[in-house]
Formats: sequence, C-alpha cells, structure tokens
Amino acid sequence: MSTLITPSSRRQFLTLLGLSAVAVSCGSGGGGAAKDQTKTLRYQGWTGSVILPELAADLGFLEDVKLKWVGNTISGPQDIQSAATGQVDFGGAFNGAVVKLAARKAPITAVISYYGVDKAAYNGFYVLQDSPIHSARDLIGQKVGMNTLGAHSEAMLDIYLQRHGLSQADLKQVEPLVVPPVNTEQSLRQKQIQVGVLGDILRDKALQTGGIRPLFTDYQLLGNFSAGTYVVNDRFLKENPDTARTFVTGVARAIEWARATPRDEVIARQVEIVKKRGRNEGTAPLKYWKSFGVAETAGRITDKELQLWIDWLAKRGDIEKGQVKASDLYTNEFNAYGRPGKSSAAEPTSKSGS
Repeated sequence: MSTLITPSSRRQFLTLLGLSAVAVSCGSGGGGAAKDQTKTLRYQGWTGSVILPELAADLGFLEDVKLKWVGNTISGPQDIQSAATGQVDFGGAFNGAVVKLAARKAPITAVISYYGVDKAAYNGFYVLQDSPIHSARDLIGQKVGMNTLGAHSEAMLDIYLQRHGLSQADLKQVEPLVVPPVNTEQSLRQKQIQVGVLGDILRDKALQTGGIRPLFTDYQLLGNFSAGTYVVNDRFLKENPDTARTFVTGVARAIEWARATPRDEVIARQVEIVKKRGRNEGTAPLKYWKSFGVAETAGRITDKELQLWIDWLAKRGDIEKGQVKASDLYTNEFNAYGRPGKSSAAEPTSKSGS
C-alpha cells in the first residue's frame, strides 16, 4: 500500500490579469490570425476518470481542436499552476485556488465551470462505522486524508469546523494530510487516518463495501454549486481566441450533453474513451459515475461562485479583504453555447464586465 504523502507547503498564489477586448469573430481585432492559432491543447488527465474536455473531444464538439495528454495529476492547484507557467494550455481547480491565483497577479483567466456539487455528485468526509468521531469538536487531534491541500476538501473541512464553533486555534489541531484518492479508503480502514474524503466513484464503491459512515458532506454544507473552473493563460487567449472559443464552447456542449443523456449512455461513452486512450486503466469504477455537478447552464461562471471563496480566504487571513474582486477573475466571452453571435450584454462575459 502507498504511504501517506505529506507535501511541502505549496504556493499556488498567482493571479489573473485583465484581458483587453478579445475578438469574438474569426480573425477579428486583437487576436491572432486564424491560420496562426494553435489547434492542439496540452493538458493533464485524472487516472481512471474522463474529464469534460476528453468527453467533448470524443463527441466531436471540439471540432478541429485536438487534445494532447502530457500526464496525470491528482491536484487542482498543481494543474492550474502548470497552466500559469505554460506547461499545459488549460488546467482545472476549485475556485478557492483560482482566488488565490488572483492574489499574486498571474496571467490566467477562468473560462468555464467544469465540476460542482449536487445531490448525486458530492464529497463526503467518512469515518469508520465504530469511530468515536461524531462531531466537529471530535476532529481535534485527528488526521483527515484528502487528495490535496489548499483546495476544495480543505476548504470544506474549514467551513464545517467554523460553522460548528471551533476557533482558529482548534482548527490548527485538525491535521489534513494528502492521500492519493485511490488509497483513501484503504488508509481509513487501516486506521492510518481517522477521516477520509471520498467522492463520486470512490465514495460509492466504499459505501458498497460497508463499514463506514459520513460525518458530513459538502452538499449538506452548501447545497448545489459549481465548485471549480478551467483556467487558461491570458496570452493564449489573446493569441488563440478562436481555438479558445472552440474549446470552451465544446466543453459547454459536453456539460449539457451529459446532463440531457441517460446516465447509462454517458457511462458507456466514458468506458469507451478510457479503453481507446490506452493508459492502462481499469473501467469498472466508471459505473459509479452520476453527474459532473455543474450548476449553471453550459458551465457559465458567475460572481457568486467565486465570492464564497474570496470571503472564506479573507476570513482565514490568506488574502486581505478587498484584495480580489470576483468579476476580475473570469470571462464567459469564449462560451458561445446557445448564442447566435457575440455574448449577450445581459450576461457577465468577461473580467470587470468588459
């Protein structure tokens, strides 16, 4: 069995710079000429899972844009840092990590929501059935295993503890640890950790085995919400506006396709994708897929999805109050799903409403 990983402190604090007006029609002002725009997007995948861009590509929604897989990740903050440094062309992370980016002025913009929380797609904080942990205060001095630090799961843990009256001093006594998702259930059952964060496929598989129970879930905490976005480097957006539009709109189409298509068909498509890509992965866990959890139509981003994390990070002291403005972090300009032409003026379409 893999040992628990305690990572060195990660500094994913980068920020998003403003975009000048991006061309919406092919080859129009400010963007690169259509013939010069790249048609290949480098990205990181997730072992045993199909991410929305992969689904979009398989469905033909990316048109002439191709994806180039460069490896796998288990960390959203690492993924968007790779996008910031140009190692990949897009990366995805929970919105709190995107807010952290905004604190240090990195040239990145959030372009579409890609995962969220609903009654079918959620993360639970699980303990053994006979565990003495029954409340937030019982977590003091305990180890909580999650896929990465400084991201969605640690945020949910903090919100849960704060809502149940624990002080900052108490919070510091609860120990979050990085555990690869595929090892979390085993680590919990072997009592190497006292709480394990499990979501979707891994959650349902563990529940089917039995012997564990939820302490709380992010759905119980916050209800339905889009939780993470794909970010793209601003220079890429400026130089490749048509490619960016094809990519974002294709992912938007995949979101709505998965929402409207019977679950069995979505699962069958994902199984086919995993088999075709030849990464030596099993497909059995995919039968547990239920939803991508994206709350907004076509993954369009709104201020409220980022403001939650701005407030949370300011309360923690990770950023200063007023340091980051939600509308400066994202654009819907490249999401043409359901739009005949340019984005509607009634919808927020870009940073600072531009």
